[in-house]
Amino acid sequence: MSSDVTVRVQSNKRKGNNLGTSQLFALAKSLLDLDGSTMHNGIGAALRGLDISHDDFPHIYLTSYGQRPLAVQKRKLDLVQGRSLTDTGKRHALPEGTIRTSEQGYDEVEIPRGEKHELEYDKLIKIADFKEEWVRGCFPGYKSLNAMQSLVFESAFTTNENLLICAPTGAGKTDIAMLSMLRCISDHIVPSQETHVIPIIKYSEFKIVYVAPMKALAAEIVSKFSKRLGGLGIQVRECTGDMQLTKSEIFATQVLVTTPEKWDVLTRKATRESELVSKVKLLIIDEVHLLHDERGAVLETIVARMQRSVEITQSMVRIVGLSATLPNFVDVAVFLKVNTRQGLFYFDGGFRPVPLKQHFIGVKGKAGSGIHNQTLSTLCYERSLALVADGKQVLVFVHSRNSTMRTVEDMQQVAQAEGAASIFSPTDHHLYGEFKREVERSKHRDLKRSLMEGFGFHHAGMMRSDRKMVEKWFEKGLIKVLSCTATLAWGVNLPAYAVVIKGTQLFDTQQGQFTDLSVLDVFQIFGRAGRPQYESEGVAYIMTSHEKLPKYLSAVTQQYPIESRFMDNLPDHLNAEISLGTVSSIEEGIQWLSYTYLFVRMKRNPLNYGIDWKGIDKDKRLVAARRKILVAAVQTLVRNQMITFDMNTGVLGSKDLGTIASNYYIKHESISLFNERLKERMTEADVLRTVSESAEFSNIRYRQEEDRELKRLYQNGCFCDIKGGPSSNPGKVNTIIQSMISRSTIEDSSIASDSNYISQNTGRILRALFEITLKRGWSHSCLMILSLCKAVDRKVWSFEHPLVQFEVSHEVADKLDGNMRGFDIMDIREMSPSEIGRALRLQKMGGAVLGYAHRFPMVNLEGSVAPLTNRVLQIELSVTPDFAWVDKIHGGAQSFWILAEDTDTGHLFHSEIFNCNKKNIGHATSIGFMIPLGESPPKQIIIRAVSDRWMGSETVLPLSFKHLILPQHESRHTDLLNLRPLPISALQSPAYEAIVGQKFRFFNPIQTQCFHALYETDANTLIGAPTGSGKTLAAELAIWRAFNKNSNGKIVYIAPLKALVRERVDDWRERMTNILGKRLVELTGDVTPDTGVLERTDIIITTPEKWDGISRAWQTRNYVRKVSLVIIDEIHLLGGDRGPILEVIISRLNFVSNSTNAKVRVVGLSTALANAGDLGRWLNVQSNSLFNFRHSVRPVPLTIHIDGFTGIHYCPRMATMNKPAFGAILEHSPDKPVLIFVSSRRQTRLTAQDLISLCAMSDNHRRFLRMTDDELNSIQSQIREQALRHSIAFGIGLHHAGLTDGDRKIVQELFVNQRIQVLVATSTLAWGVNTPAHLVIIKGTEYYDAKTKGYVDFPLTDVLQMMGRAGRPQYDDEGTACIFVHDVKKEFYKRFLHSPFPVESALHKNFDDHLNAEISSGTIRSAADAVEYLSWTYLFNRLPLNPAYYGLTDSSPDGVAKYLSRLVKTSLDELLGSSCVAVDDATCVVESTGSGKIAAFYYLSHHTLRLFHAELTADVQASDVLEVLSSATEFAELPVRHNEDILNRRLSEELPLPPISRNNWESPHVKTQLLLQCHFSRITGQVPITDYITDTVSILEQAVRVLQAMIAFSASMGNLATTLKVIELLQCVKQGRWPDDDPFLQLPGFTEDSIQEFPLRSKGKVLDCLPQVFEHSQGELKTAFGKLRGIDQEALKEIINVVARLPLFRAQVTSPDLIELRAVSEPVELNLIPTFDDAGDSAYQLALRIRRFEGLQGNKPSNLTRAYCPMFPKPQHESLILILGNPSTDQVIAVKRLPFQRNGVPQKQSSLTVRLKGKPGEVEHVRLFMCVDGYMGLDQAYDLSLTYERLE
Repeated sequence: MSSDVTVRVQSNKRKGNNLGTSQLFALAKSLLDLDGSTMHNGIGAALRGLDISHDDFPHIYLTSYGQRPLAVQKRKLDLVQGRSLTDTGKRHALPEGTIRTSEQGYDEVEIPRGEKHELEYDKLIKIADFKEEWVRGCFPGYKSLNAMQSLVFESAFTTNENLLICAPTGAGKTDIAMLSMLRCISDHIVPSQETHVIPIIKYSEFKIVYVAPMKALAAEIVSKFSKRLGGLGIQVRECTGDMQLTKSEIFATQVLVTTPEKWDVLTRKATRESELVSKVKLLIIDEVHLLHDERGAVLETIVARMQRSVEITQSMVRIVGLSATLPNFVDVAVFLKVNTRQGLFYFDGGFRPVPLKQHFIGVKGKAGSGIHNQTLSTLCYERSLALVADGKQVLVFVHSRNSTMRTVEDMQQVAQAEGAASIFSPTDHHLYGEFKREVERSKHRDLKRSLMEGFGFHHAGMMRSDRKMVEKWFEKGLIKVLSCTATLAWGVNLPAYAVVIKGTQLFDTQQGQFTDLSVLDVFQIFGRAGRPQYESEGVAYIMTSHEKLPKYLSAVTQQYPIESRFMDNLPDHLNAEISLGTVSSIEEGIQWLSYTYLFVRMKRNPLNYGIDWKGIDKDKRLVAARRKILVAAVQTLVRNQMITFDMNTGVLGSKDLGTIASNYYIKHESISLFNERLKERMTEADVLRTVSESAEFSNIRYRQEEDRELKRLYQNGCFCDIKGGPSSNPGKVNTIIQSMISRSTIEDSSIASDSNYISQNTGRILRALFEITLKRGWSHSCLMILSLCKAVDRKVWSFEHPLVQFEVSHEVADKLDGNMRGFDIMDIREMSPSEIGRALRLQKMGGAVLGYAHRFPMVNLEGSVAPLTNRVLQIELSVTPDFAWVDKIHGGAQSFWILAEDTDTGHLFHSEIFNCNKKNIGHATSIGFMIPLGESPPKQIIIRAVSDRWMGSETVLPLSFKHLILPQHESRHTDLLNLRPLPISALQSPAYEAIVGQKFRFFNPIQTQCFHALYETDANTLIGAPTGSGKTLAAELAIWRAFNKNSNGKIVYIAPLKALVRERVDDWRERMTNILGKRLVELTGDVTPDTGVLERTDIIITTPEKWDGISRAWQTRNYVRKVSLVIIDEIHLLGGDRGPILEVIISRLNFVSNSTNAKVRVVGLSTALANAGDLGRWLNVQSNSLFNFRHSVRPVPLTIHIDGFTGIHYCPRMATMNKPAFGAILEHSPDKPVLIFVSSRRQTRLTAQDLISLCAMSDNHRRFLRMTDDELNSIQSQIREQALRHSIAFGIGLHHAGLTDGDRKIVQELFVNQRIQVLVATSTLAWGVNTPAHLVIIKGTEYYDAKTKGYVDFPLTDVLQMMGRAGRPQYDDEGTACIFVHDVKKEFYKRFLHSPFPVESALHKNFDDHLNAEISSGTIRSAADAVEYLSWTYLFNRLPLNPAYYGLTDSSPDGVAKYLSRLVKTSLDELLGSSCVAVDDATCVVESTGSGKIAAFYYLSHHTLRLFHAELTADVQASDVLEVLSSATEFAELPVRHNEDILNRRLSEELPLPPISRNNWESPHVKTQLLLQCHFSRITGQVPITDYITDTVSILEQAVRVLQAMIAFSASMGNLATTLKVIELLQCVKQGRWPDDDPFLQLPGFTEDSIQEFPLRSKGKVLDCLPQVFEHSQGELKTAFGKLRGIDQEALKEIINVVARLPLFRAQVTSPDLIELRAVSEPVELNLIPTFDDAGDSAYQLALRIRRFEGLQGNKPSNLTRAYCPMFPKPQHESLILILGNPSTDQVIAVKRLPFQRNGVPQKQSSLTVRLKGKPGEVEHVRLFMCVDGYMGLDQAYDLSLTYERLE
């Protein structure tokens, strides 16, 4: 080779030495991984074109080259080389100076110590040089970083580059991890100019994961980092197989120390822990050279998974790999995606703190033989003797606890025999006296004897005090030789001059056989050689068998490159990715393999992986090779029924077995066994046999010497038969499992070691089996396996007494089993302590056992059955936890399985988990589910509530079907006739034709068939047809018919949602009313026109609640009686939560029509109905006017795909749907509009984020966007919601109630105009805005129900409504709907999606308030009237048709009458309890009370009035009024979402008033109070989540109505002070201010700083309170306000405009004399003359006239009555509340609310007369309060002295 082929090497920007041929040979070998022959034959060709220079590898450092030591000239560092050896079996080139000797019984290789690198002190990074004090505090006791750390410092601490640090053990790599952690922390601190303070860290925004190679090391790392980071408030926790963390603990942790396997498990469930994974910013992998170990495949998996996640989410996660020196470190760097120029660091042995001399001794003879062991012992003693004689200490490492003691005893005996005992003796040490005293206190006899002779031993089985004592005195030098296990090397930092590894064969409990000591352990042990503080070198001996000598020699000196072990477990790791959803096809699997270390090594060393060089030439990227191994793994998984595989498309999908195997870390071989063994009925013995034979225990080996112990265990602790006995591998496992359950003592150490591994794995295998049988619906097997799960966890058999699970003594346990086996938990609870003591025959324990019984977790079950059809039953359960909660015993939650079982077949109809916590104790939780029935229904079903953790906790509820009456099946559908499409000319009206002609010229088939009934008759009509069938036009036809017949009649259109009302208003105003000259008005909670507007309008579009409230007073409202047509859209919602309102409206309509003899036409619009005939009969619809078309009858045909997804938990299941949703878009609608329906606002954001990530990974990330960048920028600038602004950039829109009106309008227009292709929306969009699409994806059919605190199914009507948005009549020939459901419900949806359930009444569930409304209006005056009223309802029609649904056992007319009577009586009793009605016992007349009238008028629940009676008393404080408001029933429906209890708790800490309850943060009333406080504090925009903003809007809408009712109630109760406090709170609600805030803060631009400048003066006038503005002119106010800081001209102008609109009210007494009331100190004296009413009763009248002014001097009244309420979400018009009261008695005499707007016109004055009942001749001092409900600080009060004149 030519000598001119050299490589220029330089480091630290300084020119270094040139490498010659020999050095280049080694360097290229290391970097290129070429074998020796290739190197020698053509190294020039191999290096041709390769520029290996400082720029490529600038951070590779050494202190010696090859076989010749290289002096570090001028203290420069140079490039390291790899070792010169071949991969073809040629002799290794060991370092120069290596000595090899051969003796009779052994060979020895001595490798000399290397050169230690010394860096100049001024080059070291000094701790004092760190600018930030908080960083310096993390290096206690450090003066500077060492040489290696200093060289890495810049990359580790000042960049976020991935790092690979290869350095010797003990070089200080842990501090590199610390530097990278500090870098991560610094990225998440609040910027501050001060460097000497502890920073404000954003703890919740990041997580650091430290992957330690062993559990033993994890504890040491946690301890070390906790001490160093504790000052920063950083939480460091261990999460391993030994240390489980709760979800809350994980989220409260910033540094998570774990093992590869544990992190693999956590990230396999990354969808469940998506928040955890998404917050990981730094992943540190310690001992990354573990890649070559069997566990290396796990490392490959977690790194590949993390890197793929980073690419998909476009997030930054830094990976730091720490490793011992590696031969092919460049390969590992490539795998970790390390930039070799900045992140790859290699340090040779010279960077070890203490240079190490290594001795490799290969003992001849068969390993384990007597001669071999004797030679080992002799060599160990001789080497130790020589070292101790030289004044050194020795650590001898052996591989079992027994060996530690045996080694010491052998060495002691030899020393005594040879007379060398004095060499080891510590007697001459100056601390010997203290040492002796402490040793003598030890209770370990053998240890004491050994220590006194200078020997010690150490292992994990010793007492902690003994271990600490040994560590202490070895460190002080009194123990010369310490024999220990490898755990000391990992867990305790106890170095010595010399270490000796005595033998390398150890028993691996996981493999169940003897294996070689891992190289990882060797490195760790060698790292303990040499004490940096005391010695200049260390010595390490490894004594192994002769045949293993080359292995350890090459491994320790880095002779062989490390290879991948990924192929060994490829099927299992692939299954995990398929289950996770990251691999869904063969192509994605091939891509996934490219992220592995396997792929890196396949390219470098293909022969090792079965790929020849020819294959490499043809397949440069190894695509074919990867496909081959992937398909082989896929076929393995398919055979085991773990995945699905479409060979044509290459699509992969997970099945239940695959998901379970992934979640529980089960091998595919075990799944194969389970498929073979599992049956519908199994015994405990069958299950235990299956578990024992699983692949997880395949390495457990039966040994002949264990036979005696196993047989003893079998006889004493095994209660299930073991086939073949314990003398086999599975038999041994089975015996150990049963012995553990029986709590048997295991005496054999090897069996004890095996039992540790078995105990760690048995539980998860059983849990996997439980889930498999649960999925298959096998009741018997699943219950039995669940019992075994608990038996393993609790160490108790099912036949033992349940109370032994508490910490009871052996005596008590025996007594319970022997004397109280016949007593169950409920029996014991009913006994007294003395009775228990007698039964137990242990009197003193009676009370304790009773306490255990009450603390034993149990639940009470109550249930009912309601048939929906003759094939579907609705089961309603009430689950009440019934036990005394103790945190120490029960933890944070207890789980119970709710199982519904068919007693005939043992099949499970339903299963779900019920979680309860301390707050649930004693409180019932409702659970509902449906079960399908076959042709022959079972006689009964069994409902079980079985504890998931406690043996013996099971509640059984039988539900009999014996007397169940199933409804008759009705399937009345209207066939679509083959009619000629009707032209619009059939309307025979140019105006109507112009309206419909804007869209089409012919009616569609459904409209054609219904035309005659709708347009040419006045008959009531019911139309059931799929969404998108043109039902809106059907409503228009009915409206035009009404106009034609009665132009003065009013039309009411009732829609279920405000959004739908708004859409209909906008549509008809644009298309219809303008053309026809008709008036249309919206009547909702947002818009409430006054009576005059309603009188003049023609069409009223409203919601059910609003029309119900209006029509309750139909006798006094003329416009209600003028209604001639009522159109009810979505009438099938009659069976929903709001159904009773619709039912009452229609029943009242029929009653009004009957009372007034005025025909009112009813038109109902619906989807296809199962019982259209029943609904039609109730609506008086004749058969020729009833149309009920099938769901298949659509203008655009619909293709439906139903896909099931596994997973118990909702959020993870939703996450797994995102990728299939993306695939569905590409398959079914690649360029047409797509609607994705989800259940919540949060899900819209999460779904959009995942779709964006998938877009980013595809070939076109703008595939969904249809606009230019300029257009996009313009639109984004108009959007307020950040998530929407981001998603729009990718053509994906969001739509939910949390958006502002402007944002919603923008996104709707973009989608309708096809500027964006995808819209992710909540289900309300299906009912509201008409936005059809080609493809509809329903992502999940469940939503979170705040009432039940769980996920419930959408009604099928909602699902059909969402599906109905698929298919655009104008554009599509067909539509597509993809429904993603929980896999257990897939068959249900297939079966019943197009067989909808009958519409049932829900009136019986909420009759109380509707009855109160009818009593208040006078419609009902007795119980008989109420029963008669019910006969008008739909409930009355359905009772005899489906009696069991309503709990009716007798469906005869008498039975129905009794049922209705009971319903009326129950409701009246409830109303009586709320003081809303009064019943005359004599006449049975029912009358409404004041409270009842208030509830009816303000549309409140009677429970709210009950609350007022209890809490709104005369002595309440302002905070009490707020609490009463927040506790109103109207706020009970406010959603409290997941984790909002945590947010509520945090929010309460920032608010002035304490919450209603500190123990129930999930209460909607607590949340209401907190959000009202936020509103008063004007921090609503700063609440934790945007959902709280829309929740606040909802609260404020209700609050005004409730407060007005509170005013009326407190006034009716005569409480003056309370009434004024309520009015004050109403003003605060409208203004968003606290009662004690300065009223000037209501004005725009005013702040607390502005108030500090008051009083103001202007032209001699003082201005220090708001009413004084009325005394100033505009100019004076401008002068005064202009002086305030922060008030510019624009702000000043706005202030003046607002002040100009402030109302000034003046009051006059108009009778008997005209007197102007003024706010003066003296009361106005009035003489009142009595008058007589029509009944002849005398009374006194006070006549008042109130005038309204705009108060600014010189300002013309603007006649504007709209109040300035910037914090209130909707316009508010001012009203004046007049209260006449007597302050001395705190009595309200009269109250009146005066709105100053009538018929839409502002009023300047209002007159009223107050009737007073006074005693003639008396004088009464009263006060007139004039309170403005829209403003604070403008209230007025006038004192009046009333003299009641006598009648002359």
